[in-house]
Amino acid sequence: MRPFTVLIGIVLGSAASISFGLGAVLIVFCVLRGEHPDLSREMPQLFWSWVAFGVLTAASAGSFLGQIKARPWRGWAHLGTASCLAVLVLLYWPRRS
Repeated sequence: MRPFTVLIGIVLGSAASISFGLGAVLIVFCVLRGEHPDLSREMPQLFWSWVAFGVLTAASAGSFLGQIKARPWRGWAHLGTASCLAVLVLLYWPRRS
């Protein structure tokens, strides 16, 4: 396996595990929302984080499959993965107050 394929696989696995974890927390928050109304404030940010990492997971899965099968569109898939990753870094990078 080529080194670039391994890097894409690492991004795919990391994004998928974060998406799964965020989804599990989202389900728990939905179940507990009735007993703990303060959890409702966290729901929108949690939901959009789950969506963002889901998009990164889908983009990196396409990129990984394109790289494994040497498809001609894999360059576009790599660009999509890099774009999603850049947007997530910009969204979650700590800012000075």
